Amino acid sequence: MAVRSADRDEVASAAGLSAVEAERALRLLTDSALASRIDGATPRWAAAPPRPSVGALLARQRAELARVEELVERLFETHEAVSGPRVTGMVEVLENEDEVPARYRQLLTESSAEVLHLAKPPYVTSASSEPVGVAPGVRMRSVYETDGLTDAVSLMTALRGTGQGGRLRLTSQIPVKLVIFDRAAALLPIWADRPSSGSLVVHSPALVTALVALFESVWDRAEPVLLTRRHDLPDADDALPASGRDLRTREILRMMAAGMKDQTIARILDISRRTVQQHISDAGTVLGARTRFQIAVLAAKRGWLSDQHDGAASGIIGG
Repeated sequence: MAVRSADRDEVASAAGLSAVEAERALRLLTDSALASRIDGATPRWAAAPPRPSVGALLARQRAELARVEELVERLFETHEAVSGPRVTGMVEVLENEDEVPARYRQLLTESSAEVLHLAKPPYVTSASSEPVGVAPGVRMRSVYETDGLTDAVSLMTALRGTGQGGRLRLTSQIPVKLVIFDRAAALLPIWADRPSSGSLVVHSPALVTALVALFESVWDRAEPVLLTRRHDLPDADDALPASGRDLRTREILRMMAAGMKDQTIARILDISRRTVQQHISDAGTVLGARTRFQIAVLAAKRGWLSDQHDGAASGIIGG
């Protein structure tokens, strides 16, 4: 609806919402400085200029991430204050480049309940180490940065984790690389921008609890996805029932909502960029949406992006 302003009923009609839903949405947009209310006999709302409005939201998110980074710095200062020259009972310092992957493998194989993982580039690889997974029954939850899930190492690691029953989410920005083992030990780099320069293994219960809280905060804001590959899930080009196409479309929409570009989605799902764009276009047609933002908002409203929405419950492509 390309108009300068609209009242509640006009917004409800254009968006396919009830009057109550439209009122609630307009209130949220106003509170977020994305719209302004024009008082009168019948109140109307006008969209705020997008650049300063969205810029203000981004500034608040950056401030929140800055507070998280400050927490990590305080954790490091605590480590410096309490640790000895090499190892204490609460913190280990791993300075040799071969120590980090070896200690990671040891902690991973010793885990018996849960592994929590925040992954972002740059990644550290070891040519001498073979891939290692979690033991059967160990729950694994991972959050990857969307811009970092395009190289072969991170993609194969994520696929291996989800293939073992792990849960994966994506987000646009992660404050620090982190792995937490059984909520008893945590592995993180000494320098955020130089992971190959060494890592810390934290055993302090208080520090590990704080890092678990950091992980849960990032997890709650991240977008859930399934990294299904071509041989696991049919493409829209295949002559298969709508339910199969629905599941593929849901995963594409989830990745799009998480901020991933079409080419990145295509690489992860091992399909063509054209197929990704066709899924998004078909979803927009069903939703009556023209922009990617509208598609993401309306898809979320209909529950297409949630874990509970089953692809077999037709409606995304098959009607």
